[in-house]
Amino acid sequence: MSLTLTNDAGTADQELSPTYTLTAEQLDAFGDELDAIRQRVVADLGEVDAQYIRKVVKYQRGFEVAGRLMFYVPPLWPAAVASLSVSKILDNMEIGHNVMHGQYDWMGDPGLNSRMFEWDTMAPSENWKYGHNYMHHTYTNIVGKDRDVGYGILRMDEDQEWRPYYLGNPLYAFLLMTFFEWGVALHDLETEELIAGRRTWAENREIAGRIWRKVRKQVAKDYIVFPLLTGPFFLSTLAGNAVANLIRNVWTFNIIFCGHFPAGVATFTVEETENESRGGWYYRQLLGSANITGSKLMHVMSGNLSHQIEHHLFPDIPARRYPELSVEVQEICERYGLPYNTGPLHRQLGSVFKKICRMALPDRKPSTAPDPAGDVTDNPLAA
Repeated sequence: MSLTLTNDAGTADQELSPTYTLTAEQLDAFGDELDAIRQRVVADLGEVDAQYIRKVVKYQRGFEVAGRLMFYVPPLWPAAVASLSVSKILDNMEIGHNVMHGQYDWMGDPGLNSRMFEWDTMAPSENWKYGHNYMHHTYTNIVGKDRDVGYGILRMDEDQEWRPYYLGNPLYAFLLMTFFEWGVALHDLETEELIAGRRTWAENREIAGRIWRKVRKQVAKDYIVFPLLTGPFFLSTLAGNAVANLIRNVWTFNIIFCGHFPAGVATFTVEETENESRGGWYYRQLLGSANITGSKLMHVMSGNLSHQIEHHLFPDIPARRYPELSVEVQEICERYGLPYNTGPLHRQLGSVFKKICRMALPDRKPSTAPDPAGDVTDNPLAA
């Protein structure tokens, strides 16, 4: 398990933190408190939550229509790109990601049902839900099981064995950020497993078929149909759609990486998480996540994934609830002596990019320090 502390300036002070210890009884109590929060919020879900997500969908559609129409007026091209970018970000973050987590299944609205929703990005929803909702949220930050640790491309943790290939870490990160929707779509092919011979193309046939059909649809929509509809403005519309997708890609990459990879976020080994209790699962979600402070608008535009800690703790609770839940979670962390990783976007982002560059190089020396995120005493429960 690895954990990096930061000082007030947001720079890495040391690779390992003091030990955070919980007895088995404390770990169970910690889990019970978080279970109680979840049960209380689920029981309280109602019309206010439904009105909120419907309002967001209304605004998202309005921004898309406005953006598409403004492409017919060349002087309004910057405004068209901005409007379409906002639409795509809202669709992917506050709507798509959260709806496909099942956060609004209780409404009984087919348009907001996790089994039926499809989003405006290259990744097919069916592939994404398995890779993200199941694989990532079940095995969060377990190196070797959570494929989102490095996305099969990057080295983001010292427990990933260094190879000369990783000298390109900063370049790979830049390319992943630029083409993030493509990276997320192709992520489900598990190409690193194919290269290693642990997976066959035959096993990927169905997954690849879904990707091909979705990519074909997205390319036709953004780069053929809508540009053609603007007639003589075909090229400017095509360029505008491409720029809007780029803006969405850069924004989502930065928000997601700041929630998973800044200084202070722990990773875990398979052995540490064997026979993990419910409280141990919560413990791992807490230590393996980070929040971003900011305005209400920033939180909405991030899909409230600026509260990544609360999202990992309560992935199927409507994300609009995360800001209020964060107050309770912080209070619980203080009582149990557990870290709560949060900071402004620039600080979290700076530490992420420092880590990307640091992980490009061979490890300077093996660590001999104690387990950074602590042991569960009296009972060897993995955290």
